[in-house]
Amino acid sequence: MSASPSTPDFARQVESLRPQLLRFARTQLRNDAWAEDAVSDTLLAALEKPQSFAGQSQLKTWLVGILKHKVVDQLRRHSREAIVLVGEDGEDIADLLFEPGGHFRQIPEDWGSPEAACGQRQFFEVLEACMEHLPPAQGRVFMMREWLELDTDEICKELSISATNLWVMLHRARLRLRECLQVHWFSAATRQR
Repeated sequence: MSASPSTPDFARQVESLRPQLLRFARTQLRNDAWAEDAVSDTLLAALEKPQSFAGQSQLKTWLVGILKHKVVDQLRRHSREAIVLVGEDGEDIADLLFEPGGHFRQIPEDWGSPEAACGQRQFFEVLEACMEHLPPAQGRVFMMREWLELDTDEICKELSISATNLWVMLHRARLRLRECLQVHWFSAATRQR
């Protein structure tokens, strides 16, 4: 049960989420100082206007929503100084999943109702764990595109990569996430039925 925004417990709960918020910010910004600034700005915004938290979502979800904007602000503020990760692990997961002609090597299992699965908290915990195992560059572009909702031009400019390179990295990230979710969520859910 979450504390009311007007109670001292609210400030403690907000502060207790700092490590998770910092991990998210570091993944995106690749700079500890910028990540600290973004998280501090997030916590300050939450504590200055606690009445903005209506309790319609979890506290963490609300704070991540604020943090997304703070991360984008940091990226734009420091766009000329951003650290660009170079190099890939070289492994192409598409070769494991697809035949040379482009057909699946093994037909994917029926995932049932993805809408129902998405509503389950455990699904998001598994998804988060799968995202943490992505190669850093792939994880970063995936988060920039899907969580921060940056457009192609912004991501390419920020990372100094071509649109083609971006789409290849996103494709590989999605393939890895698909395989991880297949193993750790959908197959496990099938076994439990």
